[in-house]
Amino acid sequence: MKTLTNAEWFARAQRLFPGGVNSPVRAFGAVGGAPRFITRGEGAYLWDAEGQRLLDYVASWGAIILGHADEEVVEAVRSAAGRGTSYGTPTPGEVTLAELIQGAMPSLDRLRFTSSGTEATMSALRLARAYTGREKIVKFAGCYHGHADMLLVQSGSGVATLGLPGSAGVPAAATRDTLVAPYNDADAVADLFRHFPDQIAAVIVEPVAANMGLVLPQPGFLPALRELTAAHGALLIFDEVITGFRVGRGGAQELYGVTPELTCLGKVIGGGLPVGAYGGRREIMERVAPLGPMYQAGTLAGNPLAMAAGAAALHRLADVETYRTLEARTFRLAEGLRRALDGAVSVTQVGGMLTVFFRPAAPVNYAEAQQCDTPAFARFFHAMLERGILLPPSQFEAWFLTLAHGDEEIEATIDAAGGALA
Repeated sequence: MKTLTNAEWFARAQRLFPGGVNSPVRAFGAVGGAPRFITRGEGAYLWDAEGQRLLDYVASWGAIILGHADEEVVEAVRSAAGRGTSYGTPTPGEVTLAELIQGAMPSLDRLRFTSSGTEATMSALRLARAYTGREKIVKFAGCYHGHADMLLVQSGSGVATLGLPGSAGVPAAATRDTLVAPYNDADAVADLFRHFPDQIAAVIVEPVAANMGLVLPQPGFLPALRELTAAHGALLIFDEVITGFRVGRGGAQELYGVTPELTCLGKVIGGGLPVGAYGGRREIMERVAPLGPMYQAGTLAGNPLAMAAGAAALHRLADVETYRTLEARTFRLAEGLRRALDGAVSVTQVGGMLTVFFRPAAPVNYAEAQQCDTPAFARFFHAMLERGILLPPSQFEAWFLTLAHGDEEIEATIDAAGGALA
């Protein structure tokens, strides 16, 4: 049987899928060229359709933390699949995984599994509105919380400007009650509460922004959100779909010492399989059906394969030393990239993720992130790809390490970066 090239697979895919992909960033639109079609992964590496081995810093956008095809995760999925792939009933696996999550994040008195991070954030915001009786929500420019209509918004010229649709097909009515503020600007949020007293149900935030590149919260920003929401009777929602179980076992809320009312999770808790979850204080979560009037459901929520994979992964991540190891390796890579790229870039890092920004200073918000030299990043991306290093194909995405990224992989990446810059 003839082995197809990446280009041949892409040509076939373009006849089937919009842009040839099932998620936009995979199309290499931000960097040019055609995507690689991956046939397998092992440890820190992927292999494409042409057999080229690639050192992987996508890691399924952060979902893979132990490394690809981890033996214990694979065996857990294989064993679960042998008992059936989906039942549409409660399972012991749901309880096991929920207990592991709750043990690491005690702010989740109760939680509900979903099939994706988008479902988790959408449901958490519906719940916030049901609990408070209010309709407006606050999000931050550059923070991505999934593709629900009300969250696909861009900011206007003023902090009190109502959200405008950020995607074709999103009606203005869907974003009418979505307010947008600059990330790291607590004063802008305070202004929104002054403009809309007793109308804001919740403030939703990525505690570490990871969808405009990795932008860290400035000192005092998250505590200020905690104080503002408490003072105005609104809920604080942490979208930890990316940061949960990646920046530490207890997520960003443990790292920064700020406890939200509601938390959204995904990525790592599924061990690489599709999953999401939202949870929080008991009295809030008891508004969710069947106990309360806020309806949310999902046929595949709590899927037994995802529960088994997630439990296997979280069991392996129970030791705090695991995260110290991951962070130390990521810090070493970040420092090495700063040296190799010799002042041409800035590098931000937290936990097991980082971003190389093609601008002199690390951005603190979306407006600053947009000032990056994106053509330079595109050239760097392809130069690294030629050297066998697969980076996320966008300046505005984080790099993710796994526990399989060891000294050899880190040194190879630093050396490749120096060569790519030259």
